[in-house]
Amino acid sequence: MIYFCTINKIVFIFIGEMKGIILAGGSGTRLYPTTSVASKQLLMLYDKPMIYYSLSCLMKFGINEICIISNDIGLKFFRKLFGNGKKFGCKFEYILQEKSNGIAEAFILAEDFIGNDPVCLILGDNFFHFGNRFFTLEQEDDTGATVFAYRVEDPERYGVVEFDQNNVALSIEEKPKKPKSNYAVTGLYFYDNDVVNISKNLKPSARGELEITDVNNVYLKRGDLKVKTLPHGGAWLDAGTAESFFDTSSYIRTIQRRQGVCIGCIEKIALQNKFIDVQQFDRLLRRIPKSSYKDALRGKFL
Repeated sequence: MIYFCTINKIVFIFIGEMKGIILAGGSGTRLYPTTSVASKQLLMLYDKPMIYYSLSCLMKFGINEICIISNDIGLKFFRKLFGNGKKFGCKFEYILQEKSNGIAEAFILAEDFIGNDPVCLILGDNFFHFGNRFFTLEQEDDTGATVFAYRVEDPERYGVVEFDQNNVALSIEEKPKKPKSNYAVTGLYFYDNDVVNISKNLKPSARGELEITDVNNVYLKRGDLKVKTLPHGGAWLDAGTAESFFDTSSYIRTIQRRQGVCIGCIEKIALQNKFIDVQQFDRLLRRIPKSSYKDALRGKFL
């Protein structure tokens, strides 16, 4: 099946079915003490819970079968917030992660959910804004992997990917002292179905986790790791610390107020992608109490 999804002059092209995973686990210690009583992904990132932004990102890609992986506290409230996803024209599943054992564990936990399909994984504390530029992500077959990269001025703080003029990855290093590029690997990944077996065969790192970098290195050695850079005018922010959380909230507020748009309005994205029709959207709108979010749904969005 071929999907063409256009969001603000950004075109996403997928060929074949694809599942989506939001990894929303972890203890959120960098946002203590707030996270001692609430899941990090439920904290209000400006005017919406943080998870709205990662969910909206997957939905923009045309993905409507989505699994949320979290701890027991998080899952309780995610289920209350989203239900089974039917009201958004989606199918949501929830998987318990009792202990954080690394990003790559998500593919093992979600093996039954993934089935025989390729999968997109997004980290629940990562925020993406694709701007207004024409941008194409092509998943022309079901083989290989694609990582998203973002140009930064301090690459030594991140996982860094080096790639050639054809956007094929040449190397990946974690927080290198001498980075080979200025492109950081973000928390948005696309994989073929082999990612499940690759993750199962990983050995825990020195810190006892199944590392996503090790997954990417398997594809790199095969020559099957591609790189997409975020378009000019887009943004990637990690809202996992108090300072970056504030920066992300400020960014969202600025874009929404200056451009008169709503970022991360999942109901409106469901309508635009034809997951739901106008009547279903109107019913959703009527159920939402009077609020700035309801006003935003009546206006433009990104």
